[in-house]
Amino acid sequence: MTPRIVIAGGSGFLGGVLTEHFAARGHEVVILTRTPKPRTDPVREVFWDGAALGNWASELEGAPALINLAGVSVNCRYHSHNRKLLLDSRLNSTRVLGEAVARCPNPPRVWLNSSTATIYKHTFGPAWDESGEIGGCVEAKDIFSVEIATEWERAFNKATTPRTRKVLLRSAMVLGHAKNSVLPNMLRLGRLGLGGSMAGGSQFVSWIHHEDFSRAIEWLIQHESISGVVNLAAPNALTNSDFMKIIRKICRRTIGLPTPLWLLEIGAFFMRTETELIIKSRRVAPGRLLANGFTFLHPMLGPAIENLVNANQGGKHRA
Repeated sequence: MTPRIVIAGGSGFLGGVLTEHFAARGHEVVILTRTPKPRTDPVREVFWDGAALGNWASELEGAPALINLAGVSVNCRYHSHNRKLLLDSRLNSTRVLGEAVARCPNPPRVWLNSSTATIYKHTFGPAWDESGEIGGCVEAKDIFSVEIATEWERAFNKATTPRTRKVLLRSAMVLGHAKNSVLPNMLRLGRLGLGGSMAGGSQFVSWIHHEDFSRAIEWLIQHESISGVVNLAAPNALTNSDFMKIIRKICRRTIGLPTPLWLLEIGAFFMRTETELIIKSRRVAPGRLLANGFTFLHPMLGPAIENLVNANQGGKHRA
């Protein structure tokens, strides 16, 4: 029997990356989505509303792995309506998946649930591994985001699934070329001569190449001794200033106009997003991955982005 990977909320960028990764390795991939579409490849899309039990729950029966990516994008303004959507979409999907797993006669062997590296405290000091300090601060404008992440993890940890191993994925920014990923926007700024440092540039940026993200997920599925929190981030976080310097180099621009905080605030308002996504200093280390022998193919940012740009130009990868 072909091993089945169920991806809840798998219709976005990360779901596409994981679907391609696992399908290429002979897995049956089932995507739980609000807007299922017919497909010509072996991947199946199944309707779910992310809140209530339904026929979709039968897809979990006997599956080696369940991966939950569900949640409204954080790339929005954090007014009251969006705050409710951001929180509810994460809590409801996690709770109903826990209920479905608990009811399975033959439940998934492992359940990997998304979280975020944003949960760690804003820091300019040493990188946080999985034991790092959790908390928001006014300076980083991240208090709401940390509250969401904390509630999300609490909902996952409360799920009673004694026959299913649980892994919590604190993911950094995943780099790829999909339209709703970050990298294309950064490269666009670089080409336009706007690739200077942002808000001073001293804040740290944690990231991971989409290939290492997929490989790490597969590795965690295979390593049955690992459960609990795992940081998904490349081992070399760097400052926003250095990040943008690499962007300029790849775009062949010697200079890039810096963007002060006040201008970021104006831009974020008109782009319907929040400056927290840029100004928070996220310095995260993949402590458990490295300690248990995972090897990164793309540990350094410059070669990682060059790899993505070359693959995209050559049409080798959809992301």
